[in-house]
Amino acid sequence: MELKPTQDIAAALGKQKKNDQIMIGFALETTNEEDNAKEKCARKNFDFIVLNSLNDLNAGFQYDTNKITIIDKSGEKSPYELKDKKLVAKDIVDYLVGKV
Repeated sequence: MELKPTQDIAAALGKQKKNDQIMIGFALETTNEEDNAKEKCARKNFDFIVLNSLNDLNAGFQYDTNKITIIDKSGEKSPYELKDKKLVAKDIVDYLVGKV
């Protein structure tokens, strides 16, 4: 099977973003995590990005827990402790509500 690259939907939406819209992105990184997340945030015109690391113990796909860092477009970081993924989702929503 031959695969073809598709359009980067998030980047395309970022180009069309209006001043009254907020765009959030997610980054799953294994190396240069913060630098890669910051670059992705800027390139795709996100207001903030949720960084997930595969290097954190008991976090990721095979666990019910996760540990995130939210990085805003100015580079300000908000790290969160390891917790249940439902609580991680609440942290993301609470962060968003605090920015609106």
